[in-house]
Parts: sequence; structure tokens; C-alpha cells
Amino acid sequence: MEDQQLKTAIEALLFIGGGPLSVERLKGIFEEATKEQIEAQLQALKADFDGRDSGVMVAEVANGYQLATRPEQAVWVRKFKTVKVTTRLSRPALETLAIIAYKQPVTRPEIEAIRGVNIGGIVRNLMERRLVKIVGKKDVPGKPILYGTSVEFLQYFGLKDLSSLPTLREFQELDAGEDAMVEALPEREGGGEPLRDEAAKELDAAAPAEDGAPEETVTSEASRQG
Repeated sequence: MEDQQLKTAIEALLFIGGGPLSVERLKGIFEEATKEQIEAQLQALKADFDGRDSGVMVAEVANGYQLATRPEQAVWVRKFKTVKVTTRLSRPALETLAIIAYKQPVTRPEIEAIRGVNIGGIVRNLMERRLVKIVGKKDVPGKPILYGTSVEFLQYFGLKDLSSLPTLREFQELDAGEDAMVEALPEREGGGEPLRDEAAKELDAAAPAEDGAPEETVTSEASRQG
């Protein structure tokens, strides 16, 4: 397969993928191509979109690649979307999610020891939103369940992998509380509005609301469904 054919084929798969596609998965489809060729065409495709200042970009998220709208087009995407999510992540949910992200794998008693409150309902909600998942059981008496973050967590916060999280030292140097968690969030890859600004807006909106689902990044699949 010639490079141009490979590039256009990859573009088609990113469009219909509905989520990040790893180089390994693409290699399983394009058996005759090497990983180096696939990576080269992914970068060429990314350069094509960037070069013509497209409203869509190739984003590297959760150890894979996917098509997504550019952050600077967010205002128009919001106007276009007819279904609005009315529930947000509350402050307790965001605090619990931050603890899981930094301490994972972590048990419920360990989370509650940090927060000082019962978090059973919050963890269930985070699991329903697919931001948190069960990753195993701790090898201690009682075999408590261990929790960790999911691929959807990486997608929501625009992280390539968990190593993209700010370090605990950076996190601890910030003031305690809501502002610390919000400011610790990184800027979205590719530029645009910082994720911490988005989180701050969600926290403001969450004051009277129940724990709920965050608005999702608009990928090619979501864009076509409207």
C-alpha cells in the first residue's frame, strides 16, 4: 500500500472509530505496513489538518489517536448540540476522582481516610459515568476492591496517559481544596482553553446539582450524531 493510500485509509478509520485507535490496533488492520509507516502517516495526517487550519484535528489521547473538534471551535459546537447535559460532576465527586487518579490503585477505605466521609455513592456514580473502574482486589484480609481511572477518564481530561497528570508535589504545593484540584489540571493538548477553566465552570454549575456526568469531548462520532 502506498503512503497516500495508507494515510487516507487511516483517516477513514479515525472518523468512524468512535474512540482512540492505537498504532498496534491499526497495525492489526494494515498488516503489510510497519508501525513506523503507520506512525509517519498519522503525523502526516495531523500536519494536513493543522496546515489548513481545519476545525477538526488529530488528537493523541489515551495512548491512541482520534479525530476531535478544535478547542477554539467549542462555542459553535455548543450552539449546534441540541442535547444538553444537565448534571455535572459535583465538588465531592471531583475531589474523590482526584484522589483515585493520584493514589490508584486505591481502596474505598483508603479514599475515605483521606476525605473523612463515606464515598460509596460517589464511587458508584463515577463508575456509572465510566470515569472509574475496578482494577482488582488488595491482597490483605477482607480483599477490599481496588479502584483506578479508566480510558474515558483520559479522554475527558485530554490526557495522553497517566504520566501526563501533574506530579503530586506540584499538586501539594497548591492551596488545599477546590482551587488546588482545579489548578492542578493540565491544559488540553493542542492548545485552546485550559482544562482547569472548564473544571471551574463545572464546579460552579454543580453547586445545586447531584453527582452526574461531565460533558464529553466532541469526537468525530459524536459530531455526526449531533
